[in-house]
Amino acid sequence: MKTLKLFACAVLLTTAFSCKKTETPVTPVTPAPTVTSFAPATGIAGDKITVTGTGFTNATKVTFGGTDAASFTVKDATTIEAVLATGSATGKVAVTTPAGSGSSSSDFTFFGVGSRFDVRGVITTNTTWKKDFVYRLRGYVYVTNNVTLTIEAGTKIVSNKDSAGVLIVTPDSKIIAEGTATAPIVFTSAETTPASGDFGGVVIAGNAKWNGNHIVMEGGLDVKYQSFGGNNDADNSGVLKYVRIEYAGKAVNPGDEVNGLSLYAVGSGTTIDYVQISRGYDDALEIFGGAVNLKHIVCYNSADDDFDFDDGYRGMIQYAISFRDPAFTDPKGTTGDVSNNFEVDNVNPSNGFTLSRAPITFPVMSNFTAVGPNNAAGTSADYGWGMRWRRGAKFVLANSVVIGAQREAFRVQEDSSISYFLNGSSSLYNSYIHDQANKFAVSDKYSASSAPYTIPNFPTYDLTTIRDKYKSTKTNEVTDVTTLGLTDPFKVAAPNLNPKAGSILLSGGDFTPTLLTNAFFDKVTFVGAIGTTDWTAGWTKWGL
Repeated sequence: MKTLKLFACAVLLTTAFSCKKTETPVTPVTPAPTVTSFAPATGIAGDKITVTGTGFTNATKVTFGGTDAASFTVKDATTIEAVLATGSATGKVAVTTPAGSGSSSSDFTFFGVGSRFDVRGVITTNTTWKKDFVYRLRGYVYVTNNVTLTIEAGTKIVSNKDSAGVLIVTPDSKIIAEGTATAPIVFTSAETTPASGDFGGVVIAGNAKWNGNHIVMEGGLDVKYQSFGGNNDADNSGVLKYVRIEYAGKAVNPGDEVNGLSLYAVGSGTTIDYVQISRGYDDALEIFGGAVNLKHIVCYNSADDDFDFDDGYRGMIQYAISFRDPAFTDPKGTTGDVSNNFEVDNVNPSNGFTLSRAPITFPVMSNFTAVGPNNAAGTSADYGWGMRWRRGAKFVLANSVVIGAQREAFRVQEDSSISYFLNGSSSLYNSYIHDQANKFAVSDKYSASSAPYTIPNFPTYDLTTIRDKYKSTKTNEVTDVTTLGLTDPFKVAAPNLNPKAGSILLSGGDFTPTLLTNAFFDKVTFVGAIGTTDWTAGWTKWGL
């Protein structure tokens, strides 16, 4: 009986062990990724976006608005850096892994080609404006904090009349705006029907010397950014090359305006070449002190002066055009002011300064063509002279053509400026001048009843003396403009300032005077702005 019980127990034990179930190991389930945030929240093709969340370790795809990223790097399980592809779209940011997909709760905003960005306030970090986009300036925009604003070739910068945006590059900061002949950079109006004053203007300020005639920049700028000037005539404020500035000009108060292009104490390290300023409401180009050099400048159909220099400007300029729309000047009120091709001062005596305040304004210029209204039908009564040298300024203008002045082609005024001209410190050299009335020259110290007139420290002179002086330096008075052989110099919508074959302007260029031997000047053989090659072709715009 005991044996039977033992056998039964053995059977039961054996059965118990043989019936035990074998358990299969369970593989952990990997959760799908989650996207909790991304930064920045907007971007353009090529921008790097940081995506944060969970479960990113084995990510196989990152999309923005359903479009794959151009590339991405998994930094860790919670961070991905992705590069936006061309053709990305606004929408959710999604990450895909073998475990599934997760997307953001908010949309990422993608700016495609042609998108417009509104720009306002202060730029304090290095910034690039790209050719694929349009940048609209809203009011005054300041480049500060020693940073550089780079503008790609072909970029368009616009403004509406309600804010008349102004771009100001402050001292120590830079602008690198380098277009090409086929892809110029354009500052212009955003209005359907553009007009002068829609765009405020471009202002560049540097650390070069000036004479203090202006203590702060004009145009109603923020007081924090009004200062300019220093002691470094070689200062570098950047590059403007193949640039158009259209429909500019912003009058804040009488005599307090923003010009098309304003240069305040800009140094010779700056490059300004191939720039057109068109249909501006005040001056086209005003240079306040400094020593910046310029080439290939076009001032077209602006309201006040085209080349306005003061505050001790001492740079060199070669190849420049001034063209006037006979019917277009800015309102002068009761100021007695007039619009000129050139207006060159040292200081304004009303500021309490002597005309000899140093440094003295002394531009040295060659190869200009300046065209006045020529008394065309509808010519504004506010037109003045071809050249107005005054208030203690010196000058050299050589190898140039000044035609169609409404009043005299050449005006020199105030004792010191007259003296500089008569003693040879200033010079109108190897040029052709013409005005619509064949008067040629005037001095504010001369009148029929007071001639001859004596200026301090210089012999008696009259207008014959002045005219004889520039004739002695190879300048010719022209009574018939057609003898110069310009193609179509007075056509407002599309002036053609190219010399015809056989024109007397195609020869006779002369750089003998010492100031013209500087290596800055190309020693060309022609007189006027253009020779046999039209450097305005392709990048300029006429008819504005």
